[in-house]
Amino acid sequence: MRKITALIDGSAYSHSVCDHAAWVAGRTDRSIEILHVLGRRHLSSSTQNLSGQIGLGARTALLNELSEHDAQRAKLAKVRGRAILEDARTHLTEAGIAKVETHLRHGGVVENVHELEDGTDLIVIGKRGEAADFDKGHIGSNLERVVRATKKPVLVASRAFRPVGRVLIAFDGGKSALKAVEHLAASKLLQGTHITLLTVGEPKEETRRQLDGAAALLKEAGFSVESNVKPGQPETVIASTVEADKHDLLVIGAYGHSRIRTMIIGSTTTEMIRSCKVPVMLFR
Repeated sequence: MRKITALIDGSAYSHSVCDHAAWVAGRTDRSIEILHVLGRRHLSSSTQNLSGQIGLGARTALLNELSEHDAQRAKLAKVRGRAILEDARTHLTEAGIAKVETHLRHGGVVENVHELEDGTDLIVIGKRGEAADFDKGHIGSNLERVVRATKKPVLVASRAFRPVGRVLIAFDGGKSALKAVEHLAASKLLQGTHITLLTVGEPKEETRRQLDGAAALLKEAGFSVESNVKPGQPETVIASTVEADKHDLLVIGAYGHSRIRTMIIGSTTTEMIRSCKVPVMLFR
């Protein structure tokens, strides 16, 4: 059986990640594997150069004490990690999910996702993790890394799950947008929902042709579909449409290639993840 991989870290988003994963699993008959990764910040102290300006004997004693502190910190991190995973398992079991696996791993999140993703259909992750700055509204660095690294669809969970009845697909005619439409048309995930296809730009003939083709594919799969072309800036138009029409899920392409190599996700996609209060499903 195929699986859904849910990435949790004990942040405020962890229960929401589990709720979103449970929703997907319940509609697609998938099992769930929960992954919690212990990275360097969990396992070691930041010693900087604390021993650089003191005598050799005192420095050795300090380094020994720091080493013992790190060992204790690592032990506590493992205990906490197991508790986080057990809490998530209980949460999912209570939600009616019978098949749940848990994984406590060390190292980088991306490397561990790579090891598990062959048997995974979807990755679920929160918008922000424990280390993110909530006041400034930054998206999490692990989210950016995972989206760039994986070829699997990524569901970015909002702070709290709500039932999905209306879906907005931001459609620009590109490969990732077409992939999203084809994937969703063939899936049970969104059956019974109302889908709006939205293109932001000028209503050119080619634009309308592509939009009509995508709408036809979804209608053939049994969906209730409407399509619109709206002028303006994509970030502003998409966000306002989600809010005004009370959509419960935004589907959008994630752009892994840019003229600016340091740009991890396309600027429109990043802004949508940051500003929209609904979950965002990303396709590469």
